[in-house]
Amino acid sequence: MGAEFGRQSDGHGRISRWLRRRSKEHRTPDDGRREALLLAAADAGLPLAPAAHPSGYRCSCDRVGCPTPARHPISFAWQTQSTTDRAQIQRWAEKHPEANFITATGRVHDVLDVPVEAGREALDRLLAAGIEVGPVAESGDGRMLFFTLTRGTPEDEDEWWPCELDCHPETMDEHPGLRWHCRGSYVLVPPARLPNDLGVVWVRGPEHPLPDPLSLLEVLTDAAARFSGDHLSMGWPLRG
Repeated sequence: MGAEFGRQSDGHGRISRWLRRRSKEHRTPDDGRREALLLAAADAGLPLAPAAHPSGYRCSCDRVGCPTPARHPISFAWQTQSTTDRAQIQRWAEKHPEANFITATGRVHDVLDVPVEAGREALDRLLAAGIEVGPVAESGDGRMLFFTLTRGTPEDEDEWWPCELDCHPETMDEHPGLRWHCRGSYVLVPPARLPNDLGVVWVRGPEHPLPDPLSLLEVLTDAAARFSGDHLSMGWPLRG
């Protein structure tokens, strides 16, 4: 596949231009469409739990000055509540008609989370190179989410290897470049609404098989380092 795949003479990929148009279209689906998208994510193995949503210019939670408005689970027990059970997800969707949903990472899937411009460039490069890319979501707050297989939860905790890119909800600000959401973390799953009429939408839906994260990591890290203005250290082991 040629290096010029998906590009015009102005140097911008057709995929990137399409993504820019999509970023302006963060409209909330009707209830039926919302439920169908959530169930499709669950059917793909993404465990879901209900999350907060925008309420005017604030978060729907009761916390004064919520630091992550509309971006956090409703319950502190989200890790045990997260499920792929269709009936439970339908009950939640009916009980919380305005709620966003999160998906708990580190069980079936991880998420590689990069600045949106880096993600758009990386997606162009990955597809042009013929590399399998799984589900991808774009968030109106300037991030792109690449869903991958999880690196797993070993039976022996001593075998768990740390990664400098690991990102948990409380450490988001510490990772302006590439974030790796794995065990103990979560991301919003489309469709989701954010304050200021922003949202989270699928660029590539959950019907795409989850790839190995290491097959995407080099391209994503390179793009994120250049767009964030610093060079991220390679803080992971490349396992055979």
